[in-house]
Amino acid sequence: MEEYHIKLAEWEKHRENERRRLLMEEAELKQRGGLWTSVKSRRSKLLERWAFRRKSEDIEPGVGKWVSYLNREKKLDSLVGRRPTAPAAPKGLYIYGNVGSGKTMLMDMFYGATDGIVKHRRRFHFHEAMLKINEDMHKLWKNQVEEKSLQSSISSWIMNLPFDMKAKEWLADEEKYKQEVQMKNILLAVADKFLVDRQAEERGASILCFDEIQTVDVFAIVALSGILSRLLSTGTVLVATSNRAPKELNQDGMQREIFLNFIDKLEEHCEIILVGGEIDYRRLIAQRPIDRVHYFWPLDGTTSEEFEKIWCQVIKQAGGTVTSNTVPVMFGRKLEVPESCNGVARFTFEYLCGRPVGAADYIAVAKNHHTVFISDIPVMSMRIRDKARRFITLIDELYNHHCRLFCSAASSIDDLFQGTEEGTLFDLESFQFETETEGAKLRRDVLAEGSVSSGGAPAGITSMLSGQEEMFAFRRAVSRLIEMQTPLYLEGVCFLHPYFQRELRNFRNYSASTIQHQASS
Repeated sequence: MEEYHIKLAEWEKHRENERRRLLMEEAELKQRGGLWTSVKSRRSKLLERWAFRRKSEDIEPGVGKWVSYLNREKKLDSLVGRRPTAPAAPKGLYIYGNVGSGKTMLMDMFYGATDGIVKHRRRFHFHEAMLKINEDMHKLWKNQVEEKSLQSSISSWIMNLPFDMKAKEWLADEEKYKQEVQMKNILLAVADKFLVDRQAEERGASILCFDEIQTVDVFAIVALSGILSRLLSTGTVLVATSNRAPKELNQDGMQREIFLNFIDKLEEHCEIILVGGEIDYRRLIAQRPIDRVHYFWPLDGTTSEEFEKIWCQVIKQAGGTVTSNTVPVMFGRKLEVPESCNGVARFTFEYLCGRPVGAADYIAVAKNHHTVFISDIPVMSMRIRDKARRFITLIDELYNHHCRLFCSAASSIDDLFQGTEEGTLFDLESFQFETETEGAKLRRDVLAEGSVSSGGAPAGITSMLSGQEEMFAFRRAVSRLIEMQTPLYLEGVCFLHPYFQRELRNFRNYSASTIQHQASS
């Protein structure tokens, strides 16, 4: 893969150089032909007017540029050759099974074993991956908008060419058109940057670990299909988990052709493995003795007193003053944390789940706090289905980041979700990914490519979550809440949570710089 990426970089550079050379040849021919300069010959003037009139009457806007672009691309294919093909990669794994069967544990064990061996490796949960895809798409789109707004500025490589201004404007126009064509294939551009180290930008073998693959709406199908198909075609090894077999992911049959192409690619590049049975191993672990209670119920005076006592003990251990704080979310937005102290935070259920917040907010909370207190959690039913969906997403992210969780709730964990007799428990709002106003337009463009309405109503983004899917989400949340009370899980917080990993990296960097300074002095 390292050799492939070297060849790919050389090919991209060579192709860009040849593309610019072809553009300059075309510009030179146009300038010599006098299509832009003053032409003394009356015949030439008449010919130019006739050609312009024919173009405006007979050719649709943009068609001429499209033909010119295609001809240039064909020439480049013959001059430079097509994009290098990635070497055959080892088959990946698609692991599916019931709640608590060990899917995520197996994937994380594998991911940990690749540390220091594989240069390019990333682990994403579904929510985090979709937010990153949306963020990267937005950045690409916004960059193009900013470049379009700079109509007066022409690229430096064009300005330095020995052509008149008309020729330079033509070259700049062709450059902008190329960018517009690339934006139509934005998912490929996002995929090519998906696993690149933002700091080192090193290239090499790629492993993508993807937890909880879902197809919650059309955007998820189109985005995942485009990006994962591209990654699998270019040598990335995928290790993924899900509650469903690949062909059962899209039971409502939305965007069937795109989905089936994706499944073919997935089955070609991954072994499909069913793990576990009906046993929830998290419950087996939870049968061992627990030193400290982390889940308090029901909501009464005694529970509130015990919950407050634990809060004071943890804050004393953290050593600091409780203050309000803000954490960065996305696109410059911030989330206020009402009570915070050295990686410990406290919220009410209503604050986190009763407002229009989502996965991006919960990821920000989880990344920045190793211990989270949540009070006044109610029993959840269809009556508060939006809050229930947010709570499930919140638990997913706290668990994925290995946070320590203290709760006060109205019922035991097993009785927290009261069934779905009133219908499916689905909140469309919780699956609207973070974006600015411009980003909303971009999301609509992607959905439009999937032949979907872009009105933002349920008709525009149709839910694919059935009652069975909801029950799985409930069982997963309950199972994770149970495991988060166990000594085995709690012992891992100080090793696995990003807060402590950052502290360890900072300590190592400080120690290394201190030793280097002492050695030099």
